[in-house]
Amino acid sequence: MRITTEEILHVAALARLSLSDDEVADLSKHFETMLKYVDKLNGLDTEGVDAMSHPIDLPTALREDEVTASRSEMHIRKIMDNAPNRRQDFFRVPKIVE
Repeated sequence: MRITTEEILHVAALARLSLSDDEVADLSKHFETMLKYVDKLNGLDTEGVDAMSHPIDLPTALREDEVTASRSEMHIRKIMDNAPNRRQDFFRVPKIVE
């Protein structure tokens, strides 16, 4: 499979990138190399192989949920001290809806 110059320029426009002719040529080569590798992977026999999200069994980095008090008076005061415009314990913002 080959990616055309028009496809590269289209994707670049979607990403709001301006590419020189040399950059387009380089990207074309890189994409062609990647697609050849994907074609090679598509040719592998994966019948009977279980799907997995990671090849190594890693422990989760997440912790158990704990109920904690989040509205301590000191915590709110620290946050509100940085608010440029406030009313009691609320941020005041400009009205944007008619």
